[in-house]
Amino acid sequence: MQTGIIIFVTAFISAVIFTIAGYFLRKRIAESKIKSAEQEAQKLIENGKIEAENLKKQELVNAKEEALKIRNDLDQEIKERRSDVQAQEKRLIQKEENLEKRISQYENKEKELEQKIVENQNKKKELDELVGKEMEELQRISGLSNEEAKAILLQNLDRELTQEKAQLIKEHEAKAKDEAVKNAREIVTFAIQKCAADHTSEATVSVVQLPNDEMKGRIIGREGRNIKTLETLTGIDLIIDDTPESVIISGFDPLRRAVAKLALEKLIDDGRIHPAKIEEMVEKAKEEIEADIKAEGERAVLETGVHNLHPDLVKLLGKLKYRTSYGQNVLNHSIEVSNLARMMADELGINSKLARRAGLLHDIGKALDHDMEGTHVEIGVDILKKYKENETVINAVEAHHGDVEPNTLEAVLVQAADAISASRPGARSETLETYIKRLEKLEEISNSFEGVDKSFAIQAGREVRLIVKPEKVSDADMVLLARDVAKRVENEMDYPGQIKVNVIRESRVIDYAK
Repeated sequence: MQTGIIIFVTAFISAVIFTIAGYFLRKRIAESKIKSAEQEAQKLIENGKIEAENLKKQELVNAKEEALKIRNDLDQEIKERRSDVQAQEKRLIQKEENLEKRISQYENKEKELEQKIVENQNKKKELDELVGKEMEELQRISGLSNEEAKAILLQNLDRELTQEKAQLIKEHEAKAKDEAVKNAREIVTFAIQKCAADHTSEATVSVVQLPNDEMKGRIIGREGRNIKTLETLTGIDLIIDDTPESVIISGFDPLRRAVAKLALEKLIDDGRIHPAKIEEMVEKAKEEIEADIKAEGERAVLETGVHNLHPDLVKLLGKLKYRTSYGQNVLNHSIEVSNLARMMADELGINSKLARRAGLLHDIGKALDHDMEGTHVEIGVDILKKYKENETVINAVEAHHGDVEPNTLEAVLVQAADAISASRPGARSETLETYIKRLEKLEEISNSFEGVDKSFAIQAGREVRLIVKPEKVSDADMVLLARDVAKRVENEMDYPGQIKVNVIRESRVIDYAK
């Protein structure tokens, strides 16, 4: 029993001793590790300080180099600016010197002018005294008073001035003819600015009727995609406003307006309006318009009896259906000119085939004047030369507005037929009542001038002829009378184009042999 207790106590004491010894051993090991860690940390701190110091020195060096570079750049820029400023100062000094020289020159000229003015005033006084003495001497010699002499002088002066005024007017008219092209362009431009709005609203707009106002929303589409698609495909503008049950199609090209109108009408009839359907209907409309153009060209050729025309020329003739001039359809006008030229050629016994061919083709350039630069005459001549048309026809087309001299009788007939068709009452945008009133007003103005015996408005109001009394109106007075009539017509009348004032003075002597 005692032996067991001794063993137990011995074991317990051994355990306590080992525990204490282990504790101190672990503590010593831990302290050793802590000390080595502190030494390592101290080394790291010292190395970091060294590296930081090196970096600091390197950055200082870089900063000094950058500052030096910036300073050099600034010095260079300052030098350049100084040189520019010095150059500007030199220029300003030079300008000031030039101005001072000019001022001194002007001052010298001013002094000279003042001296000349004083001298002229003195001379004027001397001349006035001489004139007074001469007048007194002339009155004494002639036996006429000052008023009587003045009246005679004014009569003679009036006769001389009448001749001079007539001569001056003729000279100015000749000069005006030389500058006619330039002046005409300026006048036309000014006229377009004043009246283009009214003409544009009539000639560049088409209206499509809608079954109801709900259709407007469908035409516009979600976020405007339908109307944008239609405008993009046709090249025209769609105007949807408060006008009930209608849509306005606006554009300068009549063919595009026709395509847009036909496509929109098809879409309204179909009822399905979306971008894909719009594209389909626009293509169908273009095909139908192309077919209509071909059919109209063939109709024009058939009606006028013109044969062997190139198919492209027939197509261009069909396009004229969609062109108007002062409200007159150009295709119908061309057919009318062709028939008129043919009838006049038949009466005169000249080549009626060439006359009607030239009459039909005289405005062919208007089919392309929306797409090409130049007048319709120039475009038409180029087209006909391209398709190797007859030279007589080409000359008639080129001369029908007087751009060149007509070389053949057929060309003259086309000019006359064109004027007849255009000036026929009702052919263009002018009512018969307005036309008659304009002619009456023209004759009334002409008859109101003294010395006019009779007046006649001819060529649909494009010319007025005045027959004057020869004993009251001299040849020189005729020039002044024509100008006065033209000025009064310009001030009191509204008319298209120009009016020719033709004054006729005729002296007849009649005797009888018995």
